[in-house]
Amino acid sequence: MSDTLATDTAQIALPPAPGADQYRSLDFADTAATLPAGQSYDLLATPGSAMRWLAAHDLTTPDVQLYEVCAQRMRALRAHVRALFAARVDSTTPPEDSLRAVNEALTAVPIAPLLAWDGAQGLRRTQAHPTDRAVNHALATLAADAADLLTGPDAGILAACGSAPCDRFLMRTHGRRHWCSTRCGDRARAARAYARRSGASD
Repeated sequence: MSDTLATDTAQIALPPAPGADQYRSLDFADTAATLPAGQSYDLLATPGSAMRWLAAHDLTTPDVQLYEVCAQRMRALRAHVRALFAARVDSTTPPEDSLRAVNEALTAVPIAPLLAWDGAQGLRRTQAHPTDRAVNHALATLAADAADLLTGPDAGILAACGSAPCDRFLMRTHGRRHWCSTRCGDRARAARAYARRSGASD
């Protein structure tokens, strides 16, 4: 992806959906979206954009370099997380391969920060994993977050955006919230108003 295309993607990307500040896995699932007029975006499309997303969510450090195989693994896990979210929203049986993929990510590395000491900072919690396993750690953290969301008290308010063709997820933070963003809400309301006007003119 060129710098120009990356800038264009950032410009059309929707803002984080309700709940994304609480669950990084929700924001992870929403890194790809379908928009009106045949538009779409993917914030993990290249190693560079995937790296920026990880850094923005405190899931990596500046000394880590991402390669295409790492970005592919992120996109693959995202597809599985989305499948599990969709199954939860639709009250259907989750795909076995998606359950397996999330469990494999969960167990790939220890995700609990260990207790460490150094003379400058004293006692602190630190992730004990080599730099070359940083992506494994990030995926394990995202998988754990998704598992917590799907099995916790907020699972019942996980929802899909109600403004087609948007295919993002959100937390229904209040009962009337059906859209992932103001842009999607405005579009849905405009579509309803148009349908009412069209019906009245028939």
